[in-house]
Amino acid sequence: MANPFFNEKRMNEDASGWAAPSGASSTSTATPGAFPAPTSPPVTDGPISDWKPSMTVNGVITATTVLFVLLLAAASVGWIMSSTSPEGEFTFPPFAMAGILVGFGAVMVAYFKPRWAKVLGPVYAICYGYAVGAISRAYETFNDGIVLQAAGATVAVFFAMLVLYRTGIIKVTPGFRKIVVGATMGIMVLYLVSFGLNLFTGGGIAFINSPSLLGIGFSIFVCGLAAMNLALDFDLIERGVEMRMSKDYEWVAALGLVVTIVWLYLEILRLLAKLNRR
Repeated sequence: MANPFFNEKRMNEDASGWAAPSGASSTSTATPGAFPAPTSPPVTDGPISDWKPSMTVNGVITATTVLFVLLLAAASVGWIMSSTSPEGEFTFPPFAMAGILVGFGAVMVAYFKPRWAKVLGPVYAICYGYAVGAISRAYETFNDGIVLQAAGATVAVFFAMLVLYRTGIIKVTPGFRKIVVGATMGIMVLYLVSFGLNLFTGGGIAFINSPSLLGIGFSIFVCGLAAMNLALDFDLIERGVEMRMSKDYEWVAALGLVVTIVWLYLEILRLLAKLNRR
């Protein structure tokens, strides 16, 4: 799942309650019939500042690092809890599916309650990380070395997209944003339909996991789409800093970024597995 949830539209809706105060002072005028103002100002303890810390890039990096540490720790547990029988049958650890559902639910709640992202972000990282560890162990069982390859490719794509964004080669325009978000929502709907079919009929949409040319082409497209979502994440962070969003909003941006990176990793894992089966 990627970042249609944490996008510019959502940020603009949150901005009214999240942007740091501008610090502008207000003035007052005398009202007819009111008592005259005193000739000297009253004694006070000094001005009361309404300054609040605002969102920074370093703050987002720190929050993202915290989430990744939790995610990797939980993934390690999920990896260790997985097992393979002597007959070669892989067994997912208990609560792996629950971890996916709870993680997905945490992201959905964070969309409607972004102020809770500081709590829901770690919930997502721990629960979804547990499931990602189990999934990674399953792929590694049947494709030796694939996890390391997928992790390396994910890191490479992340930094490539960061360079392309920072140099202006990729520009996040309103049209670009609409296309990427629309395509991402379409993929999410397709996955949900496939999951439903698999749950009730025992068979999902075949080409999603098929090593056919169509299946490989689909995975390449989805990996590219996940990479484009990274550009949306970078743009969201940059705009949030420019708009002086509340410092707590760093957790919203960090959660969105981690969700996208995890999605990219899983899609690269699926693509590599398909290529190995050719």
